[in-house]
Amino acid sequence: MQRSFSSPALVLRVRSSGESNREAFFLSEAEGIISATLFGGPKSRLRSHVSPFNSGLLFSYRDPAKDFRKVSDFDVRSWRPGLRELYERSETATLIAGAILAGHGGGGAWEKALGLANAALDALENASEDQCERILLHFLWNWAGLLDNRNDPGRCASCSCEAAADGILWFIPGEGFLCKNCALQVHSAGGKTAYSGFRPGAVLGPGARRWLLAVQDRSPAELVRYNLDTASLGELRGLIKQLF
Repeated sequence: MQRSFSSPALVLRVRSSGESNREAFFLSEAEGIISATLFGGPKSRLRSHVSPFNSGLLFSYRDPAKDFRKVSDFDVRSWRPGLRELYERSETATLIAGAILAGHGGGGAWEKALGLANAALDALENASEDQCERILLHFLWNWAGLLDNRNDPGRCASCSCEAAADGILWFIPGEGFLCKNCALQVHSAGGKTAYSGFRPGAVLGPGARRWLLAVQDRSPAELVRYNLDTASLGELRGLIKQLF
């Protein structure tokens, strides 16, 4: 039985385990989310290599009888020191790692998940404060797509009508993006009058919708080329909260 494994991986989180050891969580291209014990004191070379947001080639040993895995080596390919130079970069990277852990590494699409994560973290390394939030929104929108948790922001999920260039869509959890008529029908089906107390999960105006459609297939490094006004940014914040 094979006990030694190697795979491209990203360090998501590291925490103390016992007096001098640490437990490391990785997004692995071959196995998805894995945790492994990292031995060695503060001056250990391996310990310095296995740090959050570093990516490279992970070597691990697994003992199935004891249900135990340890880090044998980690060949770092991307150190990303810039993430630690600005609070907003570090905080955004932490949120990305948290979303990956909560989403179980992409539900089996591990290679694509690793690609999305590495691209976002690479873009973050030199991002300004304003760019950090846009990179996060871009990542989470694409992460929702990877988890099959979103629909086309350009048309109604119920009647399939295409949104007008200056039109608004309403996002309702469990229903998706709906035009006004379909959103009100869903609301009325809940036993309420057409307009009384109507509270969609999020409103998506033309600016936010155009931004999503323009950037969802782009690299996060290209986001600086796409403008986003304050109102649309607020709408996207509300949408992402509903999705996650």
